[in-house]
Amino acid sequence: MERFDSVIIGSGVGGLATAICLARAGQKVLVLEQHYVPGGWSHSFTLNGQRFSPGVHYVGLIDEGQSTNELYRGLGIANDLVFFRMNKNGYEHGIIGDEKFSFPSGVENLTNVLVKRFPKEEKNIKEYLTLVQRVNRELQLIPKLKGFWQNITVPFRTKHFGKFSLFPLKRVIGWHIKDPLLKAVLNIQCGDHGLSPKKACFPVHCSVMSHYFDGGFYPMGGGGGIVKAMTNGLKKYGGEVRVKQNVNKIIIENKKAIGVQLKEGTIIYAKNIISNADPSITFLNLIGKNNLSKGLVKKLEKTKYSVTSLILFLTLDMDVTKFGIDSGNIWMMKDENDDDNFEDLMNNDITDGELFPAVFISCTTIKDPVSFNGRYHNFEVVTYVNYDNLNDFNGLEDYHNSEYIVFKEKVTNKMLNNIEKLIPNAKSSIVQVELGTPKTNEFYVNSTRGNVYGTEKTLNQVGPFSFKNKSEFINLFLCGASTLSHGVGGATHSGVAAAAAILKCKPEDLLIEDANQKLRIYDAEDASTWPDWVHLKRDHKSKKNKKI
Repeated sequence: MERFDSVIIGSGVGGLATAICLARAGQKVLVLEQHYVPGGWSHSFTLNGQRFSPGVHYVGLIDEGQSTNELYRGLGIANDLVFFRMNKNGYEHGIIGDEKFSFPSGVENLTNVLVKRFPKEEKNIKEYLTLVQRVNRELQLIPKLKGFWQNITVPFRTKHFGKFSLFPLKRVIGWHIKDPLLKAVLNIQCGDHGLSPKKACFPVHCSVMSHYFDGGFYPMGGGGGIVKAMTNGLKKYGGEVRVKQNVNKIIIENKKAIGVQLKEGTIIYAKNIISNADPSITFLNLIGKNNLSKGLVKKLEKTKYSVTSLILFLTLDMDVTKFGIDSGNIWMMKDENDDDNFEDLMNNDITDGELFPAVFISCTTIKDPVSFNGRYHNFEVVTYVNYDNLNDFNGLEDYHNSEYIVFKEKVTNKMLNNIEKLIPNAKSSIVQVELGTPKTNEFYVNSTRGNVYGTEKTLNQVGPFSFKNKSEFINLFLCGASTLSHGVGGATHSGVAAAAAILKCKPEDLLIEDANQKLRIYDAEDASTWPDWVHLKRDHKSKKNKKI
């Protein structure tokens, strides 16, 4: 019979952050992962030697002194991480119809580029971007306000947040910006929370925009590079990660979590159970509806999960830089009618039409120069869909039938049509192509309805209305994208918050200042900034490829 201080269900970055903090505090910690590799949405995998990362496409606030940098330093894993700065002049490219707009690093640079492109909106642009920064700053401030006098001054300290937090993005941007194309440009990052402007929570959108104002960064090794640093950090403190471990039940006695039972029957006991799984999976599947309070059942019944996705994993044998492809992300939209495009994705037959109205494109072999073998370029192409539009395959134990194969072929060809709008004749240079569907997300990541961001980030499901780290069961805690925040940084912070709840301290107490911890950051497209070992790795891959 095995006993641990803490058992974590799921090895996403939230669960791994919790594990590191608890192990470093002296606990005996075990992380259980149902997939054959750790990482959840942050994992990486290889297809015929080419690496792909389905859930990590960029990370913000990585520069020295910024919050994500401090997070990794505080967790003691910074020395094991390398990040590449994406194109400073365009870490984000919005292609809207025939128009193209690139987001430069730095909010001042962004303001200048926007004003140059939309001179009549100069005053509106400056006011709107200032508002975005203020709302985000106030959003970050709220959890830090402690004590009677600070709390009594909340309305004065957070007046912009309070004024605009109840309104959707579409309303707020409509009050400030008039040009339809400019609105579409400023809304292009809606894909980072998965909601159209008419449904998106304005403070969440402000948080996303602010997270990337100073540019995007990509981890060496993709998402798996972050996971590797975190698992190594956990092992350094005696923690353990076990893969292919399917938790079937959280054992509850007298409203207290005491252990977990695996699918094959093994029982593992622990003083604390932390679930990095979706709340519905945690409470309904692993505990059971009959064991929940009426209030929790009601909350779960009302809970909506974020969009699900189609992800094309593509390798091309061609020099894609000739077509303007660089380290910046590409958001391709049919036109500036972003709400209509989103409705199209959600409501129309996935296989109809020649093109998707909106796709996200990431070339990882330019973002991470170490991964480039001198010949092949890898892409991850993403679009969002409605899970219910896959009803022909939902509920089937084995959905890999002939209809599913035909469905994948149609969708793959449709997504490749989008690629060929950027890279003519790309289909003739395909080395390999594979499609991940919502069913893939369910199978490998065990996400409810294949969701990509946890709960839907509408006003009634974020902030004080999100799921808390501490549950109604004694010694059962939650972390991950449905709690504090989503994204790589948000989920990691949620894990630190869960550990703080267990250890009865503040999250900042667990982020230990260590002058010896330092992230290494290089420019993805400027070889002069790379150290010798980056060049050596690239040369090695190139020579290996030539032999093949």
